Amino acid sequence: MDRLAALEAEVKADADAQRSRKDAAMAKLRDQRVTQTAERDQLRARQAELVGKKRTPVEETVRSSSGHPERVRTRDESDHLEDLGGALELASKANRVKKELQAPRKKGEKSWAASGVVSLMGPIGWLYAGSWREAVPATAAWIGVLALASYLPAFLMWPVFMVVMPLSAITGVVYALQYNRTGKRQRLFGGDKDKKRKQLRGG
Repeated sequence: MDRLAALEAEVKADADAQRSRKDAAMAKLRDQRVTQTAERDQLRARQAELVGKKRTPVEETVRSSSGHPERVRTRDESDHLEDLGGALELASKANRVKKELQAPRKKGEKSWAASGVVSLMGPIGWLYAGSWREAVPATAAWIGVLALASYLPAFLMWPVFMVVMPLSAITGVVYALQYNRTGKRQRLFGGDKDKKRKQLRGG
């Protein structure tokens, strides 16, 4: 009975220690999420402040040949701020993509690295994570190009391959990232037209 009681106490102490470690990990994760949310909100607030702020317009007086003012024009000088806001938005998107690439792959997600490597051989790799409506026709077209290339000199096709293969790899990576965000295959080309058609049909 003493040994049983000691064993029960040891099991209870181990369970309490595991629970404490789990609670500490959850608290740390919540703190990180709160910090990331605060940083994102702060960045958006700065972007909105920079983009929304309007500089004082410059008035230009156009004089007639007699020397008297004819009309007054205002020139908007907010283009620089808009460019700065666009650069900040682009940096924010790049930061989000970097975090997605560095995040560990969860169950059911597609590997962006594998998608990029397979897509380096052409649109055939798009079948891994890309939309069937885009990957299948592109694969058929690529097979036709390869069949045609077998009848042409290699030096004529290498420039085409040097352009198409990197672009295909980048597209494969984007397909995988889109799949991991939404949990399903997403179109990259012509998606806006489909949305407009659905809205028109719904209207």
